[in-house]
Amino acid sequence: MADVPVSSSATDRQVGDMADKKIGIVGVGLMGQGIATNIQRNGRKISVLDHPGNQDIGKLVENGAQVFKSAQELAQENEIIILCVTGSPEVEAVLTSENGILSGLVAGATVIDCSTAIPSSTVKMAQLVDDAGGSFLDAPMTRTPKEAAEGRLNLIVGGERALFDEMLPLFRCFAENIVYAGETGSGHALKLLHNFVSLGNSAVLAEAAVAARRAGIDPAIFVEVLNKGGGRGVVLDRMAPYVLDGDLESFRFSLANGAKDTGYYQEMSQDLALNGVLAEAVYRLYQQQVDDGGGAKYVPEMIEQID
Repeated sequence: MADVPVSSSATDRQVGDMADKKIGIVGVGLMGQGIATNIQRNGRKISVLDHPGNQDIGKLVENGAQVFKSAQELAQENEIIILCVTGSPEVEAVLTSENGILSGLVAGATVIDCSTAIPSSTVKMAQLVDDAGGSFLDAPMTRTPKEAAEGRLNLIVGGERALFDEMLPLFRCFAENIVYAGETGSGHALKLLHNFVSLGNSAVLAEAAVAARRAGIDPAIFVEVLNKGGGRGVVLDRMAPYVLDGDLESFRFSLANGAKDTGYYQEMSQDLALNGVLAEAVYRLYQQQVDDGGGAKYVPEMIEQID
């Protein structure tokens, strides 16, 4: 990874030379809504794709967002397209379908993929965008919908450095910590590495919480001991409210997404000829929750699924 992390704060966010470029957003879900809202807060005009998977876009429309019925139409009217969809199949579909982004992409447009995707697919999609006369950055996010709403996401960006530099003022509208990862696909590779570590730790903590419960350990003492030792960290901070009080607000990430992301990591591991024994175990644990009908539940609720 290149040694060029770039951070921003609420005090230095400004759009700069990109103020006149029109921005279209595909995927206004839990994370995409925060991105869209904060871009608007920074004085930018946006367009969104009408889709049943969106959160309520009423406020965005009230603040001037234009709504398009097809990805093709949205691409025809915007110079920057931000994708914030579920994963590689959805990215590929929205780009390459008959009425997709590529069918309407204007010359010189930039596609920014904030989804979580398989790097090998990302490289292929980037080439298709390039062939259509555009440019591409993979810019997956970390953190949760809470930070998305606050404009405090982390971004890990892959692609041409000059294009990254050009888009940096836009990224600062909705992200707090921004890291340039390297060539195309590097952002998505690092996102999968990050999520494997985070979701793997979450799985370990969930099983430990069940063991503590069955051993009659007070949940508060369990959390206190971990916090004062080797278990301390962001994952515990996010899981602890549920362990203590059943509060899910700190970790609103579904088990279905956990299965998807660990499955993507496993696929990447295979592409890298890595014998991913732990990757297989973590993926199977999350996939089992989905197979048992718990895919819509959030990661901390794995505790109840395991117990």
